[in-house]
Amino acid sequence: MHQPLLTALLNKEIKALARSISLVENEAAGYQELLEALPVNSNTRVIGITGPPGAGKSTLVNALITFLLGQDKRIAIIAIDPSSPFNYGALLGDRIRMGQHFDNQQVYIRSMASRGALGGLSPKIIEVSDLIKAAGFDYLFIETVGVGQSEVEIAGIADTTVVVVVPEAGDEIQTMKAGLMEIADIFVVNKADRDNADEFVKNLRLLAHSRYKENWEIPVLKTIATREEGLAALVNAITSHQQQVQANHQHHALLLAEKAYQLLQHRRMKDVNRRALQQQILQQMNSGAFNLYRFVSSY
Repeated sequence: MHQPLLTALLNKEIKALARSISLVENEAAGYQELLEALPVNSNTRVIGITGPPGAGKSTLVNALITFLLGQDKRIAIIAIDPSSPFNYGALLGDRIRMGQHFDNQQVYIRSMASRGALGGLSPKIIEVSDLIKAAGFDYLFIETVGVGQSEVEIAGIADTTVVVVVPEAGDEIQTMKAGLMEIADIFVVNKADRDNADEFVKNLRLLAHSRYKENWEIPVLKTIATREEGLAALVNAITSHQQQVQANHQHHALLLAEKAYQLLQHRRMKDVNRRALQQQILQQMNSGAFNLYRFVSSY
């Protein structure tokens, strides 16, 4: 077990955090023991930031970093970048946008490739989140790719899910019901200085009211991230929701069950390699008729 690394991680050493994350992502020797030795940390507020492309998620997260640094908070950001199914590389676009915070010792930014994960998240997101929590950050923001309704996976990772939309999304509200509408703990209407913003907020509040969750009425807040407006109300709403979640053991158990399910799923699928599947299928296709269901049943 990597005891010196664990000690350094718990002492909030950034280099130790970076090494721990690399260890886990590469599944290097001892990574499982490191994870099993992590203490329980319920002090880090884990917030998922999701929503359709163009909503200004990165700009909003950038503004939140600045706001929370003013309160002397330590903030970590995991930016999930879309990645090619062919080379699995991360685009790192979010890290470029957040570049002004790179040299700040109170901020840790990590890009992770989604690697084709259906929910828009990275396969190692749960483990990396727990390493960041062990390093004693006050806030962890997980910003997702923004690919649409398949991103509901974020609700199983974050304690609070913030769905960011813009006034122009008014015509899409009805189609959003089945996806992002279901997972929102907080709605943020960003770019709220645009035309029709007030009407959009009013309609969204009516819809959010109809989606009332146990002991929590979903707030709809207005922000203008480029001017850093509306951030105090958003942070207050996040704080209120986190307090409600921590007091609700049933909901907390549900979150942990979702994480356990995903970890078990990844572990049991570990030996299934897409490229190997492709080669096996190609061989069978070349040798005669290929039946997908007979092939799958062989596993």
